[in-house]
This record gives sequence, C-alpha cells and structure tokens, in this order.
Amino acid sequence: MTNSPAENKMGIMPVNRLLISMSLPMVISMLVQALYNVVDTIFVSSLGQDALTALSLAFSLQNLMIAVATGTGVGVNALLSRSLGAKKFDRANKAATNGVFLAMCSALVFMLVGVFFTRAFFEMFGSSAGVVEYGTQYLSICCVFSFGIFGQVIFERLLQATGKTIYSMITQLTGAIINIILDPILIYGYFGFPALGVAGAAIATVMGQIVAFLCGVYFNFRFNKEIKLEFKNFKPDGQIIGRIYSVGLPSIAMGSVGSVMNAGINQIVRICGDVAETAQAVFGLYFKIQSFIFMPVFGLNNGMVPIVAYNFGAKKRDRMVKTIKLSVVYACAMMFIGFLVFQIMPDKLIGLFADSADVGQLLEIGVPAFRTISISFLFAGFCIVILSVFQALGHGLLSLITSLARQLGALLPVALTLALVTRSVNAIWFAFPVAEIISVTLSAFFLVRVYKTQIKNL
Repeated sequence: MTNSPAENKMGIMPVNRLLISMSLPMVISMLVQALYNVVDTIFVSSLGQDALTALSLAFSLQNLMIAVATGTGVGVNALLSRSLGAKKFDRANKAATNGVFLAMCSALVFMLVGVFFTRAFFEMFGSSAGVVEYGTQYLSICCVFSFGIFGQVIFERLLQATGKTIYSMITQLTGAIINIILDPILIYGYFGFPALGVAGAAIATVMGQIVAFLCGVYFNFRFNKEIKLEFKNFKPDGQIIGRIYSVGLPSIAMGSVGSVMNAGINQIVRICGDVAETAQAVFGLYFKIQSFIFMPVFGLNNGMVPIVAYNFGAKKRDRMVKTIKLSVVYACAMMFIGFLVFQIMPDKLIGLFADSADVGQLLEIGVPAFRTISISFLFAGFCIVILSVFQALGHGLLSLITSLARQLGALLPVALTLALVTRSVNAIWFAFPVAEIISVTLSAFFLVRVYKTQIKNL
C-alpha cells in the first residue's frame, strides 16, 4: 500500500506566488530553448540559403515529433496531477510508468521515419538538390536519435506534475547549453573535430537532448518521491493509456495540425514563383525567432497546467479560477511585448542571419511578413492559456476543435485564396491574424461553456 504524502504545495501555497514559482523556472528554460534554436539557425545560415531553407522545411516534421512527445506528456501530466490532487497515488504511479513506455514506443516510430522517409519528405516540396541533401542529412539524424527528445519531454513532465519545476529547468538548461557549445565545434570543425556542416548541427541537437533525457531520469529517481516508477514485471495498462490519450491525442493532433499548416504554407508560397524558396526561408526564420515570444508563454502554461489539474482534483474552485485569470494576464502581457518588438525592429531580427545568401531579398520579404504575422500575437496569449486549461481539465477535444478551426479551417484556406488572387507573397501573411481572431472567439465560447458545466458548481 502506498503511503499518502503530505499536502502538495499546489493545494496550499498562495496562488500568485505558486504560479510564479512553478512557471519562472520553466520560462527561463524555455527562453534558453528558444536561444539555442536561433543560435543553431544562425550557425547554419552561414552555410548558405539552401541550408537555411532545408532547416525551415525540416521544421514541419520536427514539429510533428515534438507534438507527439509533448502531447503524450500533457496527457500524463494532467492524469498524474489530477490523481495526486484526488489522493489516488497508485493511479499516479501507473500514469507515470505507462507514460515512459508510450514515449519510447513513439521514438521507435520516428526512428523508422528517419531511416526510410526523410529524403522523400524534402523532395515533396520540389526543393533544389542542395536543399534536399542538406535536409536529409539533418532530419535523418534528428529522427533516428529521437529517443533523446521523447525521454527528455516525458521525464520533465513528471517533474512538472509534482511541482518540481526547478529540476525540469536544470534538465532543459543542461541540454540547451550542450547544444549551443557543440554547434560551432561540430559545424565548423573546431578543436580537431571534422567540419560536419548541417549534420554537425543535427548531432549537437540530439546530443543535448540525450543528456537532458539522462538528467531527467536522475532527477526523477533521486528527488521525485511523490511518484514511483516501477518497470519490473511492467505490463501496459489499457485503461491508464486510454486516459492519457483522452487528453494527449487531441494535443498530439493539435501539434500535428501545426505541422500540416507549416507544410501547407511552404507549398502555398510556391504559387508566388521565383521568391518561393526565399519565402520558405523567411517563414522558417519567423518560427525560430517568434519562439522567444511563444516559448515563455508555453513555460507559463507548463507551470499552470498542474496547478489547475491538481486543484480540480482537489475540488478547489477558487484557486483554479485565480490561476487561470493570472495566467491569461501574464500571457497577454508577454505577447504584447513580442508584438512591439516584431513591429519596431523586424529588420534587426532578420539581420541576425546576415551571413546567408541574398540577405537583401530576405529583408524584402521578411520585414512585411514579420509585421503582418505578429498582429496575431495580440490574440494568441489568451488562446494559448485557455487551450491548455481545457487539456488540464480533460477537455482535449475542445482544444483540438479550436486548433483545427484556426489552422485548417481558416489559416490555410485564407492563405491559399490570397495567394491565388494576388500572386503576392506579402498578402499570404494576413491569413495569420484572421485565423487568430477565429481562434480567440472559439476559445472564449468554449471557456464559458466549461465554466458553467464543470467549474461553477465544483
């Protein structure tokens, strides 16, 4: 019989202090994650625009990989936190153990993708031979060694679910710093290492992920005493897996929709002719740079979700509502700062990649793109928080519906229409704020419904 630990801080600490203490380590680690993504691209940009475009196109499949990892983690996190809040400790342990099993199964699938399908993926975009070669080198390594990112994410989520976000931060920081250090060494061949180019960037990435994975394992077994991972005589539990994926699958689908959107935009810009590959590079740069704005909000969410889920399980409505309100305020403030930065200095942001070929054309296409897309930031903070609230409460389907409406129901059709009508790549970017307005409308509608049916009388 499992002994009942003392009341977790998520049920008793003042809400604002709790949210900040839970989220701040995650915000810091997410900022470092964003930094190494950008540093990685800066180094690769010196190899030419083919290399830069290859990484931009690779993002679609990488995003799918991350979607599966984080979606599974969200499902585990929500079930684990609710179980702890309801004092169901055996179920919490089973959620953790089955979550690790699911993460490793997912890594095996992407390993097969890396071996057999990466070249075909780049050829699908009608890319030049240089882009296909660079992309295949980079993406095959990331997929074959994907057990690093899957292991890192699942063990970080276990730490987050019990409020030990400081260890999750250390895990992410360690992986990111290793990536940043190894990038120039392996790309350019310093200290006697061979110059591996794009392949070096991929190796640096997976090495950082694997080390972070190992750190996560250590911290969980050493410090995370509220859950117990037991793999001796382990058998997958169908009921637990079903509960994990009841929240996780919609989250995975949401991330997968993001990959479809990314690939769709990269196809749509081809309608605009000779500027297509430059536009693809710009779109990739946008996603790298905007991570400095979005990643801290995701860090806030990572701190918020276990608080909401725990207090839902403990039936503490007032703590839940206050957590949600504060999270929306903080998220919207961060996104507004991001909007100002993208409006005021888009040329400076793109100038970070001045070593890439034809930076003039990058600026010509990139400056209006950054300013137009960033209008959507004004609405995105609210949407990101509320969709995570739905997941924390077990309503992943509502998050999925909103995400589908935003990206497949609005963004891609509007972008395609604008491309066909105007034949101007600058017009395509207006699809982003249009889609975000639809998203914020649906999010608000579903939030009112969830509050009336599930939260109000808790």
